[in-house]
Amino acid sequence: MSLLEVRDLKTSFLTESGEVKAVDGISFNVEKGKVLGIVGESGSGKSVTAYSLMQILSNPGKIIGGSIKFDGEELVNADKKVLRKIRGSKISMIFQDPMTSLNPVFTIGNQLIEAIMLHTPRNKAQATERAIEMIKLVGINDPEKRLRQYPHELSGGMRQRVMIAIALACEPDILIADEPTTALDVTIQAQILELMKKLQQELGMAIIIVTHDLGVIVTMCDEVIVLYAGKVCEKGSVDEIFYNPKHEYTKGLLRSIPYGSKSLGRLIPIEGSPIDMMNMPKGCAFAPRCSKAMKICLERQCEEVQITAHHSAACWINIKEAIDKEEIVPVQANET
Repeated sequence: MSLLEVRDLKTSFLTESGEVKAVDGISFNVEKGKVLGIVGESGSGKSVTAYSLMQILSNPGKIIGGSIKFDGEELVNADKKVLRKIRGSKISMIFQDPMTSLNPVFTIGNQLIEAIMLHTPRNKAQATERAIEMIKLVGINDPEKRLRQYPHELSGGMRQRVMIAIALACEPDILIADEPTTALDVTIQAQILELMKKLQQELGMAIIIVTHDLGVIVTMCDEVIVLYAGKVCEKGSVDEIFYNPKHEYTKGLLRSIPYGSKSLGRLIPIEGSPIDMMNMPKGCAFAPRCSKAMKICLERQCEEVQITAHHSAACWINIKEAIDKEEIVPVQANET
């Protein structure tokens, strides 16, 4: 059984101007010890998906449908006591900006020790010992000194390491990392990713990485979900997504990144602008930006189509190929 099972998750922001369907019916599984990447450009619904899993949506965001099961236990509409028990201890999250996630008026030690005491039976002395252990684990030197410092006294890379230490202090089963390297320079990015991979292997936890950086995906992940306008365009293993993409949006993302320092090919950006979520089209949301869009793409949404056992895509081009070759079939509504 999967550690986390998400089925037909729908999260909307109910504003005065209308409903914004930020996450519109996505499904996926997360298995123990595996790394899942959720990728897409800004506004695709990546972070909202992560916040939905943690049940920390801000108003007017609300889960309006679907199921989130952690270890068989339903989290949607669960009691607040149940959610408090799971957050931090079973599912932890590294937020996008550590400077705004850490409280500037409390020391690093205060915040780390508080998290440990809140989610484990340790007393203050034991929590302090665990805090020192975690600071060492994430590669920060002189841990006793760092615990007495405030967030503004640390560099961006060190603050991110502190966030990782807080997230891992209670040994969660799932770590959600929302753009964990966005504000960091390239060298620090590589160090943070290497650290996360090392800790994941040592602790055996599952990781969900939310990012727009395909380099992070190929470095870290076992499986990938590609989102656009709150819907799943494509999902599969890293190899299937990178070497056999079946959705035009996925292909566009891959064409827009460089391949190696010796690559002389011209980068091809995706034309057009992200879709207006307040004014969604009848058909495929990506159709207005797709060079291969057909008439049906503008009129009807495409169901997910099974390419292989663990690879699917929601693109009418695949349906057209299936009619000729009879190699792929639509994914059933109750399957991932």
